[in-house]
Amino acid sequence: MANALNSKTEPREPGDDDAEAAPLLREPREGLPEVTSDADALAGVVAAVAAGSGPVAVDAERASGYRYGQRAYLVQLRREGSGSALIDPVGCPDLSALDEVVGDSEVVLHAAHQDLPCLGELNLRPRRLFDTELAGRLLGYQRVGLGFMVERMLHVRLAKEHSAVDWSQRPLPEDWLRYAALDVEILIELRDALETELEEAGKLEWAREEFASVLAAPPKEPRPDPWRRTSGIHRVRNQRSLAAVRELWYERDRIAQERDISPGRVLPDAAIVEAAATMPKNPAELNRIRQFGIKLARRYPGVWMKALDRAREMAQAELPRPNAQGDGPPPVNRWSDRAPEAARRLEAARATVTGIAEDVVMPTENLLLPDTVRRLAWAPPQAVDPDSVGAFLRERGAREWQIGLTAESLATALKNAEEG
Repeated sequence: MANALNSKTEPREPGDDDAEAAPLLREPREGLPEVTSDADALAGVVAAVAAGSGPVAVDAERASGYRYGQRAYLVQLRREGSGSALIDPVGCPDLSALDEVVGDSEVVLHAAHQDLPCLGELNLRPRRLFDTELAGRLLGYQRVGLGFMVERMLHVRLAKEHSAVDWSQRPLPEDWLRYAALDVEILIELRDALETELEEAGKLEWAREEFASVLAAPPKEPRPDPWRRTSGIHRVRNQRSLAAVRELWYERDRIAQERDISPGRVLPDAAIVEAAATMPKNPAELNRIRQFGIKLARRYPGVWMKALDRAREMAQAELPRPNAQGDGPPPVNRWSDRAPEAARRLEAARATVTGIAEDVVMPTENLLLPDTVRRLAWAPPQAVDPDSVGAFLRERGAREWQIGLTAESLATALKNAEEG
């Protein structure tokens, strides 16, 4: 296949009337590689990667929505001089030998924050990163999906019909494997095109800081009350019903973990919320809730009823609070009454960040996290000046390029809001 960057197709936005003008990638350049599923085959991949040069394109496929957790069920990689490889992490659960030969070479990922945790579980931990999705955000692209960016920048199309399939299935169908191989086929070419644009826009050093920050980010702490993220929980109006959501959620999570299946396939969120709102008193009443009729949920009527009974019998002091305790400021809609001066600061700070983001052409959340702006407005430094604001932003994890762009203007905005 010809190099995608040599395509004669004129630049255009996908979705235009000539949407079929961009050719669809159908086959990997060197053909579909065999799946690497044992130690001997993995040794061959490691040797090939060691013999290659330049960045290493990597992708991982999970079974989100099918399995419990976010482990990888396929790892794809490609390097100049090495070709492409498809690795089955079920048969090859330790990629430390591959990690050793990759070493300090740059690893190219799309949406690295999604793949780095599952790659780390396999002992593949990049030291240098180029994130093509994050690069697109810094360049101000409104759509940063891999398919969109490949089509826009390289003028070829990637098929995406297998993006949400069950990658834990074995054996994997050949058309799925072809899709997976093509996802890394031109990732390095996309990386090169994005690096050129970043350099021309004066944003390459910003991007490098962002990539380093992604790699340095610590693992996410477990949420203290993960059940509070149950979809539709806002419909639950009292503490006892909240306790029912909590008890049902933890029982579902236990079953899902034991069976290695997505919690939503055991019992949908809608069923938990409906049961918590109506508090069925017996299995017959429980079965009137339609979602409790799905295959797996029907196996555990006693479990669900015991969870509801625990919530029903719980002492008042044991019931969960209506709102989770947090270390941040209160909801913004309360500021104007509770702390009008903070509301003025927030309005000024948001306007400042929005203006700067428009000037540098990127989403405001990539310039500064909204939570950081809220916290600054709620509790600014005692003496507001560029240095103190910069120190505040740095403590909240802002990078130096972000601080350089925003600290002085934010300090001015906060002082003007106080004086106004």
